[in-house]
Amino acid sequence: MALEEGGMIPDMELTGIDGQPLSLRSHVGKPLVLYFYPKDDTPGCTREAQDFSAHAAAFAAIGVNLLGVSADSPTKHKKFIDKYSLAIPLASDEGNEVIEAFGAWVEKSMYGKKYMGIDRSTFLFDAEGKLARAWRKVRVPGHAEEVLAAAKAL
Repeated sequence: MALEEGGMIPDMELTGIDGQPLSLRSHVGKPLVLYFYPKDDTPGCTREAQDFSAHAAAFAAIGVNLLGVSADSPTKHKKFIDKYSLAIPLASDEGNEVIEAFGAWVEKSMYGKKYMGIDRSTFLFDAEGKLARAWRKVRVPGHAEEVLAAAKAL
């Protein structure tokens, strides 16, 4: 069951790049953009992380936290951040529990072969932890700008 707009941010944990637990509920008090992406250091995921990084200061200026999530390890995230000088934090969900709770673990198809994977999805939570907006099956070009505009409208 995917999280629906109006629902509250779940009381779940991710793993930060330092290997420490990162509670989603710890973000309540400030708006949060939580985005899920398939894999570090791939073309679409790199572009998305770079786009959010390019707008990180604009999000910070309006008091909005950013957090990118994939199933990659904290070590892989650290290398990805360092390689591209990303200005956004990344977190790991190696067991896919949070990814599944958000409905971002979906059946995909490539070259006729079906498999399970992460659907590129973004969630905007208000300062009270309520889901204000959800984007599913995200297309990267222009997405960070669209999310920023929605965050400004909170």
